[in-house]
Amino acid sequence: MANVTVRKKKLTTGKFSLYLDFFPPIINPKTGKETRREFLKLQIYDNPKDDSEKKHNKATIEFADIIRAKRLLQLRDREYGLKENIATSINFLAYYGTIVEERFNNASKSNYSVWSASKKYFEAYLGDKILTRQLTALHVTQFRTFLLTTNSLKTGNTKLSRNTASTYYKNFIAVLKKAYKQNLLTSNLAEHAEYIKEKETHREYLTEEELKTLWNTTIKIEKVKHLALFAALTGLRFSDIINLKWEKVYKDDHQGFYIKLREKKTGNITNHPIPKMAHDILQLQETKKGQVFTNIKYSQIVRPLKQWIKDAEINKNISFHNFRHSYATLQLANGTDIYTVSKLLGHKNLSTTQIYTKVIDKNKVEAANRINLDLDGL
Repeated sequence: MANVTVRKKKLTTGKFSLYLDFFPPIINPKTGKETRREFLKLQIYDNPKDDSEKKHNKATIEFADIIRAKRLLQLRDREYGLKENIATSINFLAYYGTIVEERFNNASKSNYSVWSASKKYFEAYLGDKILTRQLTALHVTQFRTFLLTTNSLKTGNTKLSRNTASTYYKNFIAVLKKAYKQNLLTSNLAEHAEYIKEKETHREYLTEEELKTLWNTTIKIEKVKHLALFAALTGLRFSDIINLKWEKVYKDDHQGFYIKLREKKTGNITNHPIPKMAHDILQLQETKKGQVFTNIKYSQIVRPLKQWIKDAEINKNISFHNFRHSYATLQLANGTDIYTVSKLLGHKNLSTTQIYTKVIDKNKVEAANRINLDLDGL
């Protein structure tokens, strides 16, 4: 009788990679050859150091067992000549948790927190007992309404913002899509879901003069200044900058200075041109090979950056990501076409870049200044 077992393989990173061991061997659909292994692209810690790592291990192992049970059911159905069971039913919240935990290894801390929060709101709406086969289109609609009307789970007395609700709902829909793709749902519940339209927000940016002022303003951690101005000069995200290695920085007669960049968010590989001034900032670092910016995390830059903005007497609500916004806005203000700016920012859709055209519209500015009246005393 067919059997499937979850096993683990030690990695050089100190973690274990989980895989399925099939008996008897199965045919790999990609190669057409027999194999006994299916690697799940799931990893667990060898010796979890804290509650977060223990929680990650538990959720990941549970997810691996869900896949194991599904594969075993598929094999046994075939063994007995039955139609493959596509309606395997599991606890939906537990499955939601496994998708969230995937972000623990593959996304930023803030992105992981957002996914974790989206799961908490679904649990607040429906509890933790519903199975995948019990989910209906009505649940999808009602969860949308719940997010738009509920109070924040943190404060308890303020309404959840529309944009936050929109983000949580998009994550929920992504989970539904994945569950359907993995045959855990009998119908595509995400197909007709009505997304929550985000409310437009003001995207703050820094002018050239403000960036110059910041460069000449003392900061507690000089590396934070270098990171921020490098972002303003290149438009790169913090995750891309912090992972930048000297081996990916180039210069040639045709392109000047550029970075061979694999964007962490999109996975795309591009040649990203940077100005000489940005390269000069890189050369200020103590490193000469390997990672350019070392020994600093995002959590370490928040307070110094906030104080730095205050010391420069800039009365704007500025986070690190606003330096990327500044790059986009200033590029458009200085005449760069929106298509080129979109490529420089690594956006998949031009509509994402069009948000910046609302921040500063050069044509509107020029139009506003066309009317000049010769008024006495002015």
